[in-house]
This record gives sequence, C-alpha cells and structure tokens, in this order.
Amino acid sequence: MATTIDEINDLFLQLVNDYRLTAIFQASGSSALNDYLENWLLFAIDDFDNICTQALTYSTTTQTFSVDLTQKNKNVLAQIMVQYWLQKEVNDVLQMNLFIQDKDFKTHSASTNLKEKRELLNAKREEISQLLLNYGYKNNEWDDWENQIFA
Repeated sequence: MATTIDEINDLFLQLVNDYRLTAIFQASGSSALNDYLENWLLFAIDDFDNICTQALTYSTTTQTFSVDLTQKNKNVLAQIMVQYWLQKEVNDVLQMNLFIQDKDFKTHSASTNLKEKRELLNAKREEISQLLLNYGYKNNEWDDWENQIFA
C-alpha cells in the first residue's frame, strides 16, 4: 500500500503547533489542509530525494507516493517540512509589523521577534543537515567504497 500525504502531514502536525493550520482543518477538512501542506512536502522530497533509500516518486493528483515509505523516511520528510514551515514564519511580512501594545497586552519588538525566528530556523537547518548526513552515512554501501566503487 502506497504512503499518502495524510501520513506525512500527521507526523508534521505533531512537530508544529500553528493555529492557522488548525483553522484550515476545522473550516475545510483534511483535503484542504493536505493541499496547503503539499508544497512543503514537495520541498522536503526535493531535499531528501538524493539520499533516500526508497523512490520518492510522488503524485500530486492522488497525493500518494509510489511505494510504502518506511517510518524513518516518513519522519525525515516531516522534519524537513518543519524547516520550510519555519522559513515561511521568518519571511512573514505581517509579523515584521508587530507593534501591538496596551496595558494588558505587550509584544516584543519586531526585530527581536524576527531575530529569534531566524535563530530557530538556523538551528532547524543545522538539525536537518545533521539528520540527512547521519542518514546518508548509515545507508552508505561502505564495502563498495572500500573497493573504490562510488556509484
């Protein structure tokens, strides 16, 4: 049975907490949420495709992969999706205009908010880079390398 986008999105949603994603799901259902999250999945597939041990052939019409992905590969795709979600948060122009302040509610400056989001994104990029590096090393055919076969 082929892996569906729902399986990856469920893992992704366990890693992030965004009221906008919840609102999309509650207002329009899982189909609309899948359509919204699909672009992040496509970015994740592009990043992971070169080292994945399985074919990451994905159909946008059926929103399924051609194979049943292992749990490890699903987890990696979900982690990479988080990186792209964070990138969208950092690039959100509306958040740069954060000037709400009264006696009951106070926000930090827009520059501090943006700085913290950038640091979180950079940390996530490093985490994903290390995750992919470890994945590649673990799944490398070292016997072939010893015999000078680098395919």
